[in-house]
Amino acid sequence: MYAQMIKTARSGVKNREEMSDQEREFQDRIDRDEKIEPKDWMPDDYRATLIRQMGQHAHSEVVGQLPEGNWITRAPTLERKAILLAKVQDEAGHGLYLYSAAETLGESRDELVRLLHEGRMKYSSIFNYPTLNWADIGAVGWLVDGAAIVNQVALQRTSYGPYSRAMIRICKEESFHARQGYHAIMQMAFGTPAQKAMAQDAVNRLWFPAIMMFGPNDSESTHSEQSMAWKIKVKSNDELRQQFVDQTVPQIEYLGLDLPDPGIKWNEERGHYDFSDPDWNEFFDVIKGNGPCNVDRLKDRVDAWEDGAWVRDGLLAHARKKSARTAAE
Repeated sequence: MYAQMIKTARSGVKNREEMSDQEREFQDRIDRDEKIEPKDWMPDDYRATLIRQMGQHAHSEVVGQLPEGNWITRAPTLERKAILLAKVQDEAGHGLYLYSAAETLGESRDELVRLLHEGRMKYSSIFNYPTLNWADIGAVGWLVDGAAIVNQVALQRTSYGPYSRAMIRICKEESFHARQGYHAIMQMAFGTPAQKAMAQDAVNRLWFPAIMMFGPNDSESTHSEQSMAWKIKVKSNDELRQQFVDQTVPQIEYLGLDLPDPGIKWNEERGHYDFSDPDWNEFFDVIKGNGPCNVDRLKDRVDAWEDGAWVRDGLLAHARKKSARTAAE
């Protein structure tokens, strides 16, 4: 359904004069901060935008297991192994919540997965970067999940009810992920010189990919204006990025690490940190499939889906048999 709807999706925001009576009534509900529920009437573009955003969000949670799952067997201690194992399991659950929320809009999970495997739906660009050592796992938890929390806390106020409610539990779990990541980096930053150097290198490499997670600058974003009008998004890309930088820079300084961006400095007039723009050419190149790990990540997901087909087939056969037996009784 999404694939057909997106072909006719309109760009730009309609003014009230262009809206039908039904669209004006819908927008009035949005403006009153009422939640939209699955059986409520909604514009096709609203539905398509939600499916795109929730699908990409779900895919990001699932693909996000890959850079960390590779380190479960190589975690430095049993405690770290247990923490990372629980974190990866949480991410699988987050994907389940979000796929289920997308299904309330009439889009099947199988269809969303098919679109991902065909390269027609995306996931967060950050997961196309490698995790080279244990310090990277700490930095992913701290920076990547920290950036995700900034975005997801705002999404608790999104206008679509099932999406909003899914984010409540996800945010609670993501806060633990960010804390464990920060704690892992802290142990290294306060450890030996070699450990501190590893932590610094990880932060240096992952800083700009992390701040790209919020998407392009507002002036370049093709979806933000309408998403803001519908309150699918309640904060712009630039607002969220600034919030992340403001909360993370003092944490870096507390750890005694060098700032990963020489452009970071406190701006007294703005009351915020100034920072350098990331390389947006790199961002769009990764989105197009040309990042360091794009090919490997997608191959791993396709292989996992195909390898698990026998499990899905068995479950469906059991369900059909049980249904037939119930009908016969």
